[in-house]
Amino acid sequence: MRAAVGAVTTTTVSVLPVFLTGALAVQISAELGFDPAGLGLVVALYFGISALASLPCGWLVERFGSGPTSRTAVTGAALVMGAVAAFAGSYAALVTILLFSAWCNVLGQLSSNLTLARYVPPARLGLSFGMKQSAIPLATLLSGLAVPAVALTVGWRWAYVMGAGLALAALLVAPRDTAGRVRTRAAHGERATAALSVIGIAAGLAAAAANALGIFLVASAVERGISPGLAGLTLTMGSAVGLTLRLANGWLADRRSGGHVAVVAGSLLLGAGGLALLAVPGAPALVIGTVLGFGLGWAWPGLLQFAVVRLNPSAPAAATSIVQAGVYAGGFIGPIGFGFIATHASFPAAWLTGAITMVVASAMMVVGRHMLVAHRADREMTAALRISAAS
Repeated sequence: MRAAVGAVTTTTVSVLPVFLTGALAVQISAELGFDPAGLGLVVALYFGISALASLPCGWLVERFGSGPTSRTAVTGAALVMGAVAAFAGSYAALVTILLFSAWCNVLGQLSSNLTLARYVPPARLGLSFGMKQSAIPLATLLSGLAVPAVALTVGWRWAYVMGAGLALAALLVAPRDTAGRVRTRAAHGERATAALSVIGIAAGLAAAAANALGIFLVASAVERGISPGLAGLTLTMGSAVGLTLRLANGWLADRRSGGHVAVVAGSLLLGAGGLALLAVPGAPALVIGTVLGFGLGWAWPGLLQFAVVRLNPSAPAAATSIVQAGVYAGGFIGPIGFGFIATHASFPAAWLTGAITMVVASAMMVVGRHMLVAHRADREMTAALRISAAS
């Protein structure tokens, strides 16, 4: 239980700076002066650096262990949020400070993956990854609550101060192990690198579309005439739905023998319908689209990481870093594209583009699954031939 709690807490506070910025964008932009394209650029650069750092951080986590790397990630996130509150006096300063938190997100994610893979029994591993990935909607939930509770009362900077305090408190439950392990050549050979790369690209496309939910939903709702407070609460509701279904996905995964990547593909296909609904005027479409978008289109990361860890038990952080690199690359491309379309066309056009992107991601996930099945069959055949030759 401590491993799961530590993984969830570490992941939540590591990613909190960027989602807090998205939720508070209306208040921050009123003071610092930037439009949706500017917000998209901030988030894009953040995830672009995360993509570049993913593979090296995977090696660092395997080498030094989840304890030191998770504590480093949490401490870094606290320092960044404190710096935003104190020193973000311009758009350029906000961008510069937030970019320093990108490596915190990567270390937090991958160290949590290693913690769960090492210390959680296999029978509960799926639920544990669902709990760990519930940290993302939990971060957006906290960010959404920060709009009416803090930003509209005492000011948006105090939301970052509270976030920094939350991050420092997370050190109390961060993993304590110090055991690291250098990857072996055999462990590297066990990974279906080509299949994982295809799945990583699919995950990147899906993330490019789904990240817009946490970053642009409030701004989009405000533009269609909904009050900032109600828009923040809509984001909170969507985050709560996403959190619940990530847990449900993990619980169900422990009761299946396989087919996890196929479930991810199906979720993406249905989640695309939710993004399309966000392009439809009216509060009912907004609510239903938010529920479907968060509940299906953005509830798959834990299940996907669980599947990757199950296939690569000897080096879970290194293997998941391949997929995470794709997710972060999508986080880089998505906000730029979404912000550009929203600024120069409209928010409905941007949501429809996201829906199409998610459909393509679903198709590529199916291709990656077929490659994984073929890789597994080749490994089993090779093992059988070696046993036959030895006997």
